[in-house]
Amino acid sequence: MAVAALAVDNSESHAQRVKRLKAEAQESARRHARDFVRALAEVEIFIADILDGGEAYPVGVREAARTLGPEVEGARLNVLAILDRLPS
Repeated sequence: MAVAALAVDNSESHAQRVKRLKAEAQESARRHARDFVRALAEVEIFIADILDGGEAYPVGVREAARTLGPEVEGARLNVLAILDRLPS
């Protein structure tokens, strides 16, 4: 049985690779969190539209919008505050 040689890339140490991958994962998470903030802002627009639409919307839909409005806004503001505290 022949033994194949393993190709080893010595250009980056294991510790360097771990550090790089961690930084990449954190940046990806930040981008995703910013996308989440934008999605929450869009939901706030839907909520406002429904509340402005009055009786055109069923009572249950209006009530859900009225209930969720402050929670969605609070969540968006909390996430923004957290992101603002993160180091660049």
